[in-house]
Amino acid sequence: MPSSAPLPAGEVSVRFCFAATLVTSLIAGLAACGGGGGGLSSQPNPPPPVPPGPTPSPAQRTDVVTYKNDLARTGENLTETVLTPANVSAAGFGLLRFLATDGKVDAQPLYLSGLTVQGATHNVVFVATENDSVYAFDADSGSTLWRVSLLGSGETPSGPHGCDQVVPVIGITSTPVIDRAAGAHGALYAVAMSNAGGDHQRLHALDVATGAELFGGPREITAVYPAPGGGTRTFDPGQYEERAALLLSQGTIYTSWTSHCDSAPYTGWIIAYSQTSLAQTAVLNVAPNATGSGFASAGPAIWMSGGGPAADTSGNVYLLTGNGAFETALDGNGFPSGGDYGNSFLKLATSGGALAVADYFTMYDEVGESAADLDLGSGGAMLLPDLTDLSGTARHLMVGAGKDGNLYVVNRDSMGRFSPGGDNVWQELTGVLGGGIWSTPAWFNGTLYYGPSGGSLLAFTAAAARFPGSASSRSLASFPYPGSAPAVSANGSANGIVWAHENASPAVLHAFDAGNLAHELYNSAQAANGRDHFGAGNKFITPMIADGKVFVGAQTGVAVFGLLR
Repeated sequence: MPSSAPLPAGEVSVRFCFAATLVTSLIAGLAACGGGGGGLSSQPNPPPPVPPGPTPSPAQRTDVVTYKNDLARTGENLTETVLTPANVSAAGFGLLRFLATDGKVDAQPLYLSGLTVQGATHNVVFVATENDSVYAFDADSGSTLWRVSLLGSGETPSGPHGCDQVVPVIGITSTPVIDRAAGAHGALYAVAMSNAGGDHQRLHALDVATGAELFGGPREITAVYPAPGGGTRTFDPGQYEERAALLLSQGTIYTSWTSHCDSAPYTGWIIAYSQTSLAQTAVLNVAPNATGSGFASAGPAIWMSGGGPAADTSGNVYLLTGNGAFETALDGNGFPSGGDYGNSFLKLATSGGALAVADYFTMYDEVGESAADLDLGSGGAMLLPDLTDLSGTARHLMVGAGKDGNLYVVNRDSMGRFSPGGDNVWQELTGVLGGGIWSTPAWFNGTLYYGPSGGSLLAFTAAAARFPGSASSRSLASFPYPGSAPAVSANGSANGIVWAHENASPAVLHAFDAGNLAHELYNSAQAANGRDHFGAGNKFITPMIADGKVFVGAQTGVAVFGLLR
């Protein structure tokens, strides 16, 4: 359990207490439940204070409320008016401050502009940690506005479960999601894992202005699903991890689950909740027969290197699964006969509050790829904006890629399903992503950006709804495992910058000209004397850009970059 520590003036720490009711638990918890944990001593020394940079006008300000900015997971912020290719360089851009936390920050930070907290207006960055804490920081000054521990009385974060996938503890791994219109001030939804002799997974809804629990939360995550041949599959909170980012679509929170340490047997859970009551609304398991122990018979699970399921305007949900069971014997509708979807693109229908596989694409050699541990679901799904083909038809496409280094472009209106003689897919570019994908892509101005493991950041510019067979541009810098999960800032279609995190020690933030990745504008290793260093890196980190600042998760907090004036 995080140790108690004095809080700066104005900071509120709330520890969740089971027996208390919503409002009274907040008040009593301040005294009875203690602090949420002190900062660790290993964070880098903060740079000297700098005057604040330009502040966007209220009309220009940005909210970042979900992973990669939108439900398509494009990673593009098109309202950035401060940062441009002309002013992002080591001469005038760098590390402004470091927001120290009580543990690792694996989740992407989120951001609300102009939020009223404690009677004053702030731009707020929200940070979740593996120690089960959520922080609200003033994004401009770095001061802590509130801090909440999501641990119950006598609980600690969960342990690493016998492997190094998430260490040293497991708390909040997935990126939360915010609805600014929910509740009195807005709500932040997060899944937290904890342990008190046994593991717990809980869905929390927090007031963004105070950190108080909303809607009668938290909700203990439980689920059962019919097993083939009778009986049920039961969700085991100690067996699964919420790695994939949360999705909020049309009033429903979607959670999706991966295994700990590939410890078999495990299956593929998607569990949905009402955003206003936190009541469970639907359960789907996309591997109900996965009772084996091998790569091709356990799972698939859903992890996507921290990427979140995507959603279209009709409420359909899209995701990629990892390696695992798949029945090459199909039913009369062309679906796997046992309902197991290893290494697949999935389109889930959600009408009437249900969850069901509406369509799918699975590679023809799924069985071989699964046996070789070549996950498709090591990468995340992204929906493309409508692209017009040579016939003038607007195509509704999505992209995905995994460990085999192939780029798959799938028609969301007719995904291709499974064909043993070869892939029936809109476009497949074999091996163009080199060392494979353990990350999520980004999109800007008709160009797709991918960061393969051990390779350069790559750009592929679309023409007539298709991508070229080789990169349109590439960075000179290469990125060690797991590669990079880029994000883009721009002012409309102008001043595009691609931002990428390098998992190194120290970690490196890179900025590239979106029109030519060979033109690197800045990286945090350039300035003398380690001016912009921010500690060791971590896997699956994506930068978040808002209102002239870049926020990067780290081992002991969040690094904040901006103009040095």
